[in-house]
Amino acid sequence: MNKEAEILSKFKLSHLIDIFNVLADGIYISDAIGTTLWMNNASENLCGLPKSELIGRNVAELESMGIFSPSITRLVLETGKTTTTIQLVNNRSRYLVTGYIIPDEHGKPDLIVAHSRDITEAVRTSSQLEETVALLRRYSQEIDLMKREAQSSMPATLIGSSRSYLSLLELLKKVAAVDTTVLITGETGVGKTYHAEHIHKLSDRCDAPFVHVNCSAIPESLIESELFGYQKGAFTGASQTGKIGLVKMAEKGTLFLDEISELPFHLQSKLLLLLQNKTYMPIGDTKAYTADVRIIAATNANLLDRVKAGKFRHDLYYRLNILPINVPPLRERTEDIFPLLYFYLQKFNIKHNQARKFSTEVLDVLHHYDWPGNVRELENLVERIVITAKNVEIQISDLPEELRGMSTIEESLLTLDTSLSLTERIEKIEAELILQALKTHKSSRKTAQALGITQSLFMRRVKKYGIQLEPGEE
Repeated sequence: MNKEAEILSKFKLSHLIDIFNVLADGIYISDAIGTTLWMNNASENLCGLPKSELIGRNVAELESMGIFSPSITRLVLETGKTTTTIQLVNNRSRYLVTGYIIPDEHGKPDLIVAHSRDITEAVRTSSQLEETVALLRRYSQEIDLMKREAQSSMPATLIGSSRSYLSLLELLKKVAAVDTTVLITGETGVGKTYHAEHIHKLSDRCDAPFVHVNCSAIPESLIESELFGYQKGAFTGASQTGKIGLVKMAEKGTLFLDEISELPFHLQSKLLLLLQNKTYMPIGDTKAYTADVRIIAATNANLLDRVKAGKFRHDLYYRLNILPINVPPLRERTEDIFPLLYFYLQKFNIKHNQARKFSTEVLDVLHHYDWPGNVRELENLVERIVITAKNVEIQISDLPEELRGMSTIEESLLTLDTSLSLTERIEKIEAELILQALKTHKSSRKTAQALGITQSLFMRRVKKYGIQLEPGEE
C-alpha cells in the first residue's frame, strides 16, 4: 500500500461528507443519466429546497421547474466534456458553474460533479454584474477561438512570417469573431478563397457549410436560380421538383461570393436585399424566406472603378465593404517566398515520389522573381519542376525559359566584357530586362508597370532596341 492509499484508508465516509459540507462552494453529484445522488449544504442552500426533495429527481425536471437554468449536468451529458457556464438559480442568484465527468473503469461516464461558486454578491458590490457576464462571455469566445485555431489545419497559402502578413492573419482572427459581411480584395492567385475559408473555420459558423460561388463561372441566365433556387415549373425546362439555391445550402454557415464584380447588374439589388434584410425569394415563389448566412465576397477588380463606370451598385459596394481585407501580392512579402517554396517542394516530393532539392542558384532566381501569378503561380511552378527536373538537385536549366533568362541577366551583370563600354553594357542589360519582362507580362502596359516606368518611356526603349512586339503586346 502506497502512502496516499494508507492515508485515505484512515478517512471515513462521514469525514469526506463533513469536508464537502464546510465548503462555501456548491457540490452537486448526479449519475450518468442526470439523477441527483447527493449535494453538499452549500448546494442545498442555493437550490432553496431540502435535500430530501432533490435527491432522486432528474436535473431535467429541476431545470423545467426553474430551480437552475441552465442545468450544467445536462450540458455536460450533451457535450460529453467538461463545461463551464453562468447559471441562474431560482431567478435571483448567478453562479459560475463547472461540470465534470467522473468515468467508470471502462472510461464511460459514471458520475457528473457540478461545482458552483456564487458571483452575484461580489459583482453587485461593484455594480458591474452585466460587465462581468459580458467579460466571461468574451473569455469563453476567445477560448473557443483558440480551440478552433488549434484544430484547423493552416492552408498552404496562409503560410508567412512577414510583418505585413502576420498583421493580416491577426486581422482574420478579429474578423472571424464577429458576424459581419467581409470584402476580400487582392490580385489573382493570392489565395482569396483560402483566406475566406480560414475566416469561416475560425468563426462560430465553423460547423456549418462553407458554400463557394464563383460569380464569373455561372452563366448569367442561370445565376439567379443557382443562388436563390426556384419552385417547380417556375420556367421552361425547370425541374418538376424545384431546386434549392446555394443561399439555402449555406444556411447557418458562410456564403462565399467569389469574383463579386462579375455579378450581373440586375441581380445586385437582390443581393443587396439579402445583405440588408437577410431575406430572398426563389424564382416562381410568392413569399420571401429568411436566410441565416454570413456573406464573404472577393474580387481582384477595383469595385469603386466599376461603381463609377455604372457597372456596380454604389449601395451594394458600401454594404459589402463593411470589413475590407486586402491580401498583399507575393512580391510585397518576399520574406514568405522561401517558406512557401519549401512547403510546396515537400508536398510535391511526397505526391510524386521524388526527393528533389533546390540549388542555391535556383533559390536566388526564385527569390528575386516578382511572381505576377502570386502563390498559385509558385505552387504550379514547383510541381512542374519537381516532375520535370533532370536530377535530384534542381538546376537553372530546369526552370522555365522566362526564369532562365533572369539568371542570364544576373550573370551578365557580374561578367566583365572588355569589348563593350559601360554605356553599351548597361543598354544590353536594359534590353534583356525588357525582353524578359515582356515575356512574363505579355502587354506593354503591364510590362511598363512591372518595370516601374511609364508606358511611353517603355515604348521609346522598345523602339530604341528594335524589339518587335507581337499582336496583343502593344
